[in-house]
Amino acid sequence: MNQEHHQIGAAATRLADRLPHSVMISVAGAVSQNGHLDLAATRHSILHCVPMPDFRDATADFLDHWHTHAPSVGAEAVAVALVTAAKSEHDHRHEETVEIVWTGPEPAEARFRRTEQAILEVVNMATKRLTVVSYAVYRIPRIREALIAAANRGVSIRLIVETPNRIKGQGEYDCILALGDNVAKACTVYYWPQENRGKDDNGKVGILHVKCAVADGHRMFLSSANFTEYAFTINMELGLLVTGGKLPGQVERHFESLVAIGTLIQI
Repeated sequence: MNQEHHQIGAAATRLADRLPHSVMISVAGAVSQNGHLDLAATRHSILHCVPMPDFRDATADFLDHWHTHAPSVGAEAVAVALVTAAKSEHDHRHEETVEIVWTGPEPAEARFRRTEQAILEVVNMATKRLTVVSYAVYRIPRIREALIAAANRGVSIRLIVETPNRIKGQGEYDCILALGDNVAKACTVYYWPQENRGKDDNGKVGILHVKCAVADGHRMFLSSANFTEYAFTINMELGLLVTGGKLPGQVERHFESLVAIGTLIQI
């Protein structure tokens, strides 16, 4: 085994860290099937099977690394490296993993997951159930599109939002209006009625300040970030992406209980 094989193994491991298992297997199959083509055709055929822009970018980086640093390694060997890396990462992900999610300035050595990317991963990976909770929702076209796509593939979506228009003097916009009719129709939307909220001595009511998304009781995004353009771009926001383990299911069931006992009411 030469240095080029080590290059491919390391690159495949990095790619498996960024792509879901199913996408990795698709990429491996495309490499095996199309690796004999010329460089441009190989690249086009492989990237065509990758569904999301972030995943395509990561796969493109891998292909560039292959052809630049390990051109003598054949397509079958590369496909095997991808399948092996995918299997290893899949087994690892079945255990609980926690990743840092960040928006804001980053030192050169820091490479955290980005906030919008983490939310999109949770939404796009949902197959049955999706719970999304946020205080503010504003100018999030990619999240809106992902929610509609999830509904179209049969995912049951529970959307829990703060509705400032229901509490006089709190906020300047309605989260449902900000999301748009297409999202509202695709989701079951809940809010926290004023009469169900705690109050301080001056009569000020509490607010729904949670920001999270949970898919299938298996994958959870939890953050300081509201679902807004600023939270995805110019704010400083910190969160976690939790995969596997007990926590995603516990949070999902907690919100299910709040709906069941009437704390949260369907709009």
